[in-house]
Amino acid sequence: MHLDLIQSLSLCGDLSTPNDDRAGSGARHAWVIDGATDLSAPGLLGAQGGAAWLAATAAAAFAMAAADDLRGTCAQVFAAVEARYAAERQREPEGAWEWPRASFAAVQLVDDTLEVAWAADCAVLHASGPTVAWCTPAPDRARESAQAAALGAGVGATKLRTPAVLADRRAARSLPGQRVLGVDAGESAGAMEMVRMAVEPGDDLLLMSDGMAALVDSYAAYDAAGLVAAMRSRGLAALGGELRAIERSDATCTRYPRFKSSDDATALWVRVGG
Repeated sequence: MHLDLIQSLSLCGDLSTPNDDRAGSGARHAWVIDGATDLSAPGLLGAQGGAAWLAATAAAAFAMAAADDLRGTCAQVFAAVEARYAAERQREPEGAWEWPRASFAAVQLVDDTLEVAWAADCAVLHASGPTVAWCTPAPDRARESAQAAALGAGVGATKLRTPAVLADRRAARSLPGQRVLGVDAGESAGAMEMVRMAVEPGDDLLLMSDGMAALVDSYAAYDAAGLVAAMRSRGLAALGGELRAIERSDATCTRYPRFKSSDDATALWVRVGG
């Protein structure tokens, strides 16, 4: 079996800032990466922000990886990120909050089995005919929404620019035990979770950053089965347009409390081929 790319979509949250998401696929594996929003100006890694740097570095490593299974593929990616960070870092980080980090999800075909790996909140759906199931935990932004609401109504409209919001996000990101893809290969490997499942030719896989998965959790526009049905009937571009329309209708971030009016939103639709 192999993977066929059907569609991909990646929308930046703000046209004035870089997109910190990346996605890609090959004959046997596919991936999506969501760099955590930078909480300071560029400088740690030169002129490029740490989030975009990490997402691009990890995506390039996934494209080059050639291991027999997904654990090995991810180990190659983590090692490549660690080596590049050591070579390209311009100074010491100002604090733990400045370390580049990302969420990711990846899939790989190993014989007749699909292996799925992830860290943090990227999501993967598996659709076999009418049966749809999450491979990763179902998206759940309830905690993040509550944190945004606690900082005041409409906090997301400030785009993390007020001192209070920035200090809150830096403190949250400095907490120990966070399970993310980072610049330490051992810590990234320890954060990764994996599952395996049987798949058949014709099965669809949808890999998403949390900005796209917001259609399910933050905005409750779809459940898992409804999202796949809409993808199959209207395609990813239509879903992206619907996502942004919901967010434009709540530009003040009061109906749906969040830290940004629109997040980068990425989706990758691949199909298992015989």
